[in-house]
Amino acid sequence: MTTLLDQRTSPAARTETRLQRALRIEPRPVWEEEPTKAGLAFKGFGLIAICAVVIIPIWVVLVTSLSDTKTINDAGGLVVWPRHITFVAYKELLSGGAVTRAAAVSVGLTVVGTAVSMIVSILCAYGLSRRDSYAHRPLLMTLMATMFFGAGLIPTYLLVTGIGLSDSYWSMILPSAISVFNVLVLRGFFMDTAPELIDAARIDGAGEWRILFQIIMPLSRAVIAVISLFYAVGYWSQWFNAMLYIQDSDKYPLQMILRQLVLQHQVPPGAMGAAVSNGQINSLAVQMAVMILALIPVAVLSPFVQKHFQKGMLTGAVKG
Repeated sequence: MTTLLDQRTSPAARTETRLQRALRIEPRPVWEEEPTKAGLAFKGFGLIAICAVVIIPIWVVLVTSLSDTKTINDAGGLVVWPRHITFVAYKELLSGGAVTRAAAVSVGLTVVGTAVSMIVSILCAYGLSRRDSYAHRPLLMTLMATMFFGAGLIPTYLLVTGIGLSDSYWSMILPSAISVFNVLVLRGFFMDTAPELIDAARIDGAGEWRILFQIIMPLSRAVIAVISLFYAVGYWSQWFNAMLYIQDSDKYPLQMILRQLVLQHQVPPGAMGAAVSNGQINSLAVQMAVMILALIPVAVLSPFVQKHFQKGMLTGAVKG
């Protein structure tokens, strides 16, 4: 006669228990439940509201930049719907002068600054990703300490001016040439590279430079594209360093001109300034036109990097 203890320990009983466990239906988390119509409608209205908050200001800025003086005055400032479209503000801005010169300065700063920042960040991240280096831990801790303890504005200003970078383009590049956050993201992505590939390359006689440029970087195109976008947007949007270190107005970037237009209501001298003074162009239309010109490069560049954003950020941020 089979006892209860034998049934509990018999293979059939254990198999039945496993089968029951396999067929047991676990409760699904809330975020995995099938959405209801009310929930979908709520999400839809929420997304529409968020899109409206983002799109409407851009639309108002664009329409105001394309409006004439009478339309802007009748609307009391910002124009919501175009009535008399004119490109006079853009024509004056692009005809030469302070704005076009500032745009060229911003493009140069963005290209050169992004290149310098990526070179420094990639080399730093690769060195920190090699755990076999004897200085790996102290250097990593020192770098991370700068994220919590900054030198301050006055010491940074004294350092930049003390080494002779005042009123130089390099004063807008070198102080922000490296971001610790971006270095840590790159480091995490580099550490995700299969060690077998690196070991095989070393067996074949490859050095550190060859491993970096022929193995690590080709496998890290996604995160490199994302970090490059971060640096490019930062340099393109830069105005604070120009306000601190640049005295020559011919070296101002576009964002500095935009700041003068919006906050200080200073119209750049020249033909455009005369047109604003004579009432041919509304100063508000000029401000909005400069905003649109400053927005175009980022809006054009972002879609090309968007496909790499999720892969680059998630992999680099989670690893290591």
